[in-house]
Formats: sequence, structure tokens, C-alpha cells
Amino acid sequence: MAAVFPSWVVIVVVMSEAAVVMGGFPATLKLERTIPLASHELELSRLRERDRLRHGRLLQSSVGVVDFPVLGIYDPFLVGLYYTKLQLGSPPREFHVQIDTGSDVLWIGCNSCHGCPKSSGLQIPLKLYDPGSSSTASPVSCSDQRCHSGIRSSGSSCSGSSNRCSYTFQYGDGSGTTGYYVSDLLHFNTIVHGSVAGNATAKIMFGCSTAQTGNLTTSDRAVDGIFGFGQQSLSVISQLSSQGVAPRTFSHCLKGSDGGGGILVFGEIVEPNMSYTPLVPSMPHYNLDMRSISVGGQVLSIDSSVFSTSINRGTIVDTGTTLSYLADEAYNAFVEAIENAVSETTHPVLSRGNQCYLITTSVNNIFPQASLNFAGGASLVLNPEDYLLQQNSIVSHLKFQTLISVYSYWWCCSLVHWLSENRGSSITILGDLVLKDKIFVYDLAKQRIGWKNYDCSSSVNVSATIEKGKTEFVNAKQMDSEGSSLDQLPNTVALLLHVLVLAGLLFS
Repeated sequence: MAAVFPSWVVIVVVMSEAAVVMGGFPATLKLERTIPLASHELELSRLRERDRLRHGRLLQSSVGVVDFPVLGIYDPFLVGLYYTKLQLGSPPREFHVQIDTGSDVLWIGCNSCHGCPKSSGLQIPLKLYDPGSSSTASPVSCSDQRCHSGIRSSGSSCSGSSNRCSYTFQYGDGSGTTGYYVSDLLHFNTIVHGSVAGNATAKIMFGCSTAQTGNLTTSDRAVDGIFGFGQQSLSVISQLSSQGVAPRTFSHCLKGSDGGGGILVFGEIVEPNMSYTPLVPSMPHYNLDMRSISVGGQVLSIDSSVFSTSINRGTIVDTGTTLSYLADEAYNAFVEAIENAVSETTHPVLSRGNQCYLITTSVNNIFPQASLNFAGGASLVLNPEDYLLQQNSIVSHLKFQTLISVYSYWWCCSLVHWLSENRGSSITILGDLVLKDKIFVYDLAKQRIGWKNYDCSSSVNVSATIEKGKTEFVNAKQMDSEGSSLDQLPNTVALLLHVLVLAGLLFS
């Protein structure tokens, strides 16, 4: 029997470094997330408007290492955007696409696109995909089984006249995109059985956008397309998993300090004492069965029906949302419990519909811990800075001028109440300010999500097992370089692999 070594990817977060992957499948994605900075004046109303536009979208409804270099924005007024670079076609062309766990399909603006932005405020070159210039591109026909899968789950349709599998995604903010599906090569570097295999490829199906409307036409945060990380069959992770290229697991750890950043890997971050809860089956998003909320160790009196799951109710985990949102009934009970706990040490104020507090010391000295309690006994513990957001705009509010000499700090609740124009909609969304400083594992194979409080600037261990029981064993560490250099990857990975194999022989 061949020797088997433990499957670990060791990943170190360094904010100024770019991600280079060397590890057990898995793509190591360097995150540069926009986290609200205490040094900026940031109005919750503006963040909520950003999130509201996003939620319109949410409510519509061979083994190897793969590296996707992830870029982002630190400006807090551009909260909510991760993007990465993909190479598609023959010859390969590079595109910048937003990473989006709230949708499934990868789509790129195409050469015939109407309404696609011409420039981007992100200072990146925008490109259009041209299937006619790729020798490996082919349209997906109506008879293709993947088209039938898309019709069932991803808003696809079929045109009898052209025999072309099409799609239309209409988002709740009034924006939308229309196009058709193509099949072409996705390029990536791989490590197979401890050796660098170079530039590998896999055929994937993705959207070729021919029209965009609404906010998708604006240039401020424009990218070439959207990279859906959902769990439906048309997502890239599902397609690669079905081909045996990637595991059906990915993980992230978002750093919550002023610098932001973190880790995103294809694979399972492995730490002891992880808490896991099942995904709600047959739902289009990452829905969890939340049972109750506790504040200061006391379970709040909230009707359990508030947390029930349906197409327009329930709890969704979404890294693309900055704040977190509670259904009205849960929000009211939560705020009341917080106010009762801090009534003697804070000055509560209502600012633009947001519950805020003026305090004289650290929030951790005054505010209680809270926890969100899920099926299976898993609890997501929230420290005060997980549900409060510091604001520096108090000086702009004349009616608070007399309080400035008494109160030094101005914090607002970042767990805000869900507002929906759809009657009967009661959604709880767990956004970045709740997810930060925690490992989160999306185990799609076992249909569960796990988490643990963690210092996201530290190394993490990652295992990655795909179908048929094969596991790649590697040691991954980010490099001191600008960008993710494909030229530098082979030598670095080969060196790390030799070190790992030697260690395995010495200590096995």
C-alpha cells in the first residue's frame, strides 16, 4: 500500500502580499475586503442602500491546485466587492470578475454587449469576451443537458429559432443581464501527485452577456462579469467538482481589523472544535435553520415562526453583504435586550432610523455577548464589535453637539432590521460584520456549514478531498510579491512539496 501523508494546506495571511497557491486543491484566494474603517465617516444608511441593491439579486431567484488571485478595495464607501482574475478561451484572455456567493452562474460581458461599462472606477482594464476569437468556444444548444439544468435552477430559457441556451437575470434593484451560454476552456495552474502540471484547463459552461441594464451599466465598481460561488449545478465549483478537478468544499476567514483581508480556499479549513449546522435542503442560497437568539446568555422571547425557511423567509449566509439583517420581530427583541443591558452606561440615540449609542469607554466593557443559535446545537457567538459599527460622524449632527464633551464614542447597531417591499418577506442575512474573525467552511458534499472564532491573520490548515477518495497533500504559503505570478509558482511549490514529503517520511 502506498504511503499516505496528512492532507494540510498551511496558509498565512499577510495584507500586503498577493496569494499564490500551493495546496491541497485548492485554490487559495487572497481577500482584500472592504471593511468599514474607524477612521472614516461611514453612514449606515449608505451601507444599507448598497446591501439593499444586492439583496434584490439574492431574492430572485484531475486533482490539483488552482490559484485565483483575489483583489479588492479598502475604501469603505465601496464596501461589498471582491474580484478575481480568470483566464478563458484559446488563446487565453484574462477577465476581472466579482466573487459572489449569492449567485451561481459565471457570466462575462461579450463583444456584442449593449450597456456594458467602458471603464471602471477600480482602475482595471475592462474587456469583452469574444467567442468568435476563441478556437475552443462553442455555444450551448437547447438539447444540452446543462441547458436543461439551467432552465430548472438558474433562470435559463431556450430559443427555438436559434437553438441557443439563453438566460435572463433580473435583479430586484431594477438592473439585469441577458445573454446566452457558451462552453470554453478555463485555464489554471495545477499540482498533481506532488508535481506541478503547469497550465491545466477544464471545459466549463458560462454566460456570455449581450445586454446589461440598471446599476450593472455604471462604471464606479465595474468589472467584466460576476463569478457565482453558489451550490447549484451551473456554478463553476459544481462543474469542476463533477469533473473531479475540485472538492465540493470551500472556506473563508475574513480579517476584521482595520486592514481587512483574509483567506478564501477551495477545500476545508481544519481546526478543532468547529461548530457545524446543516444547510436547509432544496434552497437556492446558503440557508441555515436558526432557532433562537440569545443576549447575555438569555434566550430572547421570539416566535420560532420568525426563523422558518421558505422562498422569502429564513436565514442566509452571504459574504457579499456588509451589515447583517434581522427580521423585524427578531430585530425589535434584540435591540430591546441590548438597551436593557446597557441602559445605565450609554446614551441611546436614533440616527436616520438606525439605533445608535454614545458611550465613554470600549464597547467590550459595556455591551454583552450575543449568540445566534442553530439546528444541531451550533451557536454563532457575537462579540459587541460583531453587531456594532463605530461611527465618526457625530460631529456633523448639531443636535448631538452638547453630548460630545461627555461621550467619546459613537456606535450604531450593524444588525439592522430587514426592510422589504415584498409583503410576507422576512429575511435574516448574516453579512461580513458577523462573519468576520471566524473560519467559515461551506461543506457542500455533506450539506453543512461550520465556523469557529479565529485570528484570520494566522495560518490555517486546509484539507481537500475530491470524489473517489483522492486527496492532494501540500503546504501553502503566500509569497512576498506583487500579484500572483504564474512564472514563480512552479519552483516555489516544488520546493514546498519536497519539504513536506521529507517531513512526512521523518515523522510518519
